[in-house]
Parts: sequence; C-alpha cells; structure tokens
Amino acid sequence: MAKRNAHGRGTRLVEAGRRVEWTGPVVNPPVWRASTHLYADTAALDECKHHNADGHFFYGRRGAPTQWALADALTSLESGAVGTVLYPSGVAAIAGALLAVLKPGDVLLVTDNAYEPTRAMARGLLARMGIEARFFDPLDLAAFPERFCERTKAVMLESPGSLTMEVCDVPALAAAARERGAATIMDNTWAGPLGFQPLAHGCDISVMSLTKHVGGHSDLMMGSASAGEKWHARLRQTAQALGHVVSPDDASLALRGLRTMGVRLERSTASALAIAQWLRQRAEVAHVLCPMLPCSPGHDLWQRDFTGGCGLLSFVLAGSDEPARSRFIDALELFGIGFSWGGFESLVTPFDPAPIRSRTNWPPPGWQQADRLGVRLSIGLEDTADLVADLDRAFAAMEPR
Repeated sequence: MAKRNAHGRGTRLVEAGRRVEWTGPVVNPPVWRASTHLYADTAALDECKHHNADGHFFYGRRGAPTQWALADALTSLESGAVGTVLYPSGVAAIAGALLAVLKPGDVLLVTDNAYEPTRAMARGLLARMGIEARFFDPLDLAAFPERFCERTKAVMLESPGSLTMEVCDVPALAAAARERGAATIMDNTWAGPLGFQPLAHGCDISVMSLTKHVGGHSDLMMGSASAGEKWHARLRQTAQALGHVVSPDDASLALRGLRTMGVRLERSTASALAIAQWLRQRAEVAHVLCPMLPCSPGHDLWQRDFTGGCGLLSFVLAGSDEPARSRFIDALELFGIGFSWGGFESLVTPFDPAPIRSRTNWPPPGWQQADRLGVRLSIGLEDTADLVADLDRAFAAMEPR
C-alpha cells in the first residue's frame, strides 16, 4: 500500500483500506458475516486475549476484515488520527464520543446551533447521568472562556452549524478548550474529511455520520469517531462496553460509497453553489445560508479553514408564513421531503430554529422579525438546471389560490 497521505485525495479514496491481508486477490474486501471466531487451540484462545485492535480476530462485536477495512480507510483520511471506531448510526457516534470523555459531575459545553439530536442527548441522556450541558454562542469568541468552570471537561462543536450554517473559528475554540483542560469533539458531517480536518485544526475527536456523504446512496445507517493516541483507546473501550457494532454488509456499502465520495461531492457542491447564487436573486428569499457563497456570513472562515464543501444549504423566506412555505415544499417534484443529506437524490425540509436555541437569537440581530421561516436543501446529483426549474415552479406555487 502507498504511504498514508502520500497521494492526492482521489487516489487515497481508491486505495484506502485495501490491505492485501483483508482483500486477497480481489478489489474489494469480501463481506465477512460472522458472530463467532474460532481458534486453533487453547493457546491461540489465550493469546487473543492480549490483543484488542483491528486486525485481530476475537468475536464478532470486534469486527472482521470488512469493518476493519472501513475503519482503516477512514483513519487514513483523518490527519492526526491513529484509529477510527465505527457505530451503528451518526447519533450513536456522538453518544459514544461524549460517553468516552465525560463522567457524572462533568460539564459539557455545546454549540447552540448543534444538530437537534445532540441537543436532546445533552438535555436527556447526559442529564440523567449527572452530566451538565451548557450551551454557548459559537460566534462569540470573547465570551467563550467565561463558559468554562473547573468541571468543564468537553466542548461539542459543529461547523457549519446545523440548519443555519454558521461557521465558527474552530482552531480558536479548540485552543481555548485545550488551555482549560477540556477535550474538543467536532461533528464534521457537513464537510467530511475531504472538506475539513478537525484534528489538524486542534480538535481531539472527529465524529461523522457515515449515513450521509460516505454512504452516498441513502441505504445505510452508520457513524464514526476518529482520534489520536490520547482518545482512540477510550473510544474503543467505551464502544465495546456499550456493545456497539456495525453490520459487515453495511460496512461493505460504506466502503463502496467511499470510493466515489470525492466526485459526488464535487458535483453536488458545484450544483449547490449555483443554486445558492440563483436563490440570492429571488424576491421570495430574504437570506441564503451557504458558507461557500462569497457574500454569506462565515465565508472568510470557510475559505481559510476548509478545502471543500457539500450540497447542503439553507435559505430563509422573506416575510412568509407557514402555509406559504408548505405550498412551496409540497410543489417540489425533484426534492423528496425527508431528513438526511449526502445521497444521490435531492431533499428538502422546513425548519424554524427559534424553539431550540438557548444562547442565540433567531432571527439573528439585524434581520427582520418576519424573516424567520427556513428551508433546508440537500442538493443531489440531478442536473442543476432541472433543480432550478423545479424550485422556480415551487416559488410560483407559494401564492394562495
């Protein structure tokens, strides 16, 4: 195999995880379906107890070559990572990372624009365990240090922010956390390792929903957490204690999706940027939330820290009401109404973040109060012109009949 990171990202996506001891003479690692691993004799059984790493057979919960190949491939894409742990969903990966770092009595700082299941986990599961969650404005660097106390042990970041796409200064926030002895966990699902490198920018653990860009075909659920020496062993031990395991069939699908992730992201990113520019010209749209757009808030930080984008963007309707937004969404023909993103098909969902914000206001300062109803688009691989025409028809359908 080529030395890690010696080649460009396209080559690494093709080569990653294809160790000859796992693939043999074929291109893809075979699907190893096995709950029980057998040993030649009792000496071999005793010997296996001394090893807890991918590549060593033990029992099905620790995986086999199909899962090991996927984890190895993801590790090779994360600068600074020594290993990756797989989880049955992206939410499970977030939970696994938080539980690996925190214990009862600790304080967790959570970005106020976090993925809603992350907020629910902080206020539900973690609260029941005696872990206190405190939300913070990720754009207020000056106030960030004030949120820490002697019990603060972790910071949960997400950039761009879920739904509203704010880009925060990840290196600055991570540095402040490290100075105060707290670990930084980043949900990097929006950009993935091709668009942003959390560990290289100061974070301790990089979490990703593989359901999205890596899978790419809306047919699997999976998550991952990658880390350096300090945290990888803790992630692995916690995942094993919780019984987390992923199906070898799903791992095989994720590996297949990984190979084409680069070209899919290039296509969806270019299409999303063109649609964002088109949306800016619409009278029905008050704000386009897309950090790839030069005039969008956070673009300077995105340009400084990111190496790629994706097809996920949002916009806010100008002084509209919920029935009009519903007419718009219901009129779309090429956008399915559904959660997730990163698949080959385009999706749409309505959002109003005001009820789930604790430290930030929605609408933000300077906006008209009537401009609050949002629409999130996940741009797929359809022809851009067809998607624009579909959106144009949907805007026309907003007017009451």
